Amino acid sequence: MNPESRSILDYLKSSPTNNFFLLAGPCVIEGEEMALDIADKIVRITETLGIPYVFKGSYRKANRSRLDSFTGIGDEKALKILAKIRNEFGIPVVTDIHSASEAAMAAEYVDMLQIPAFLCRQTDLLIAAAKTGKFVNIKKGQFLSPESMKFAVQKVRDAGNSQVAVTERGVTFGYGDLVVDYRGIPVMQENGCPVILDVTHSLQQPNQAAGVTGGRPELIETIARAGVAVGADGIFIETHQNPNIAKSDGANMLILDRLPELLRHLTHIRMVVTKF
Repeated sequence: MNPESRSILDYLKSSPTNNFFLLAGPCVIEGEEMALDIADKIVRITETLGIPYVFKGSYRKANRSRLDSFTGIGDEKALKILAKIRNEFGIPVVTDIHSASEAAMAAEYVDMLQIPAFLCRQTDLLIAAAKTGKFVNIKKGQFLSPESMKFAVQKVRDAGNSQVAVTERGVTFGYGDLVVDYRGIPVMQENGCPVILDVTHSLQQPNQAAGVTGGRPELIETIARAGVAVGADGIFIETHQNPNIAKSDGANMLILDRLPELLRHLTHIRMVVTKF
């Protein structure tokens, strides 16, 4: 797909078999070689399965537990890597932004801007993202009800941008865990926009004593299967060649070599679900 040839929304719905779409990649861009390798492997399997694919990679991680946590390799350097993936593989790319001032800069390199869950109510950020004309993916805050996300969606639309999606990424359950309320997927679909399930972040275990977020990656397939079964339009997965040495969110990322089998399983479920 040439990212400029049609709207991202049309692309996300373009599966010849009515499959879900996928946002996947590393938590953060750690370097060009690793990012290109991840993109290459995911492009191969998604083309085989008829899954519209968007490469995901943060150019900078602004929300860190500790001052010494890795934040990135440099904004421009990381954004140029995202643009290279976009051009070499002919796929859209998505990255997060954390302030209104970042929107126009990031929009020069990517096709989709993602609003982090903690910032999903920030009006100036939503408006700035919307006014770039790029597709806007809003992650639902861990503290919000599914019904509340209609206001975030409406802010983007009121700013003149109809290309918007919402992502479920778990709900705070006590101080150190998250749960997924799958009832929220059809509720948020009532807003007339795609709803994505962020599988890997839903398995985070925040507020750990060491100041590094934990996770339950062994449950990735369980959460993903349930999301596809209840009708999520898209799936979001962070993946890495070796999560044990990843510079961010390694505790909840999927090992890259396990992604093809997972996507095949999810595709089989999707084919059953769409028959009803």
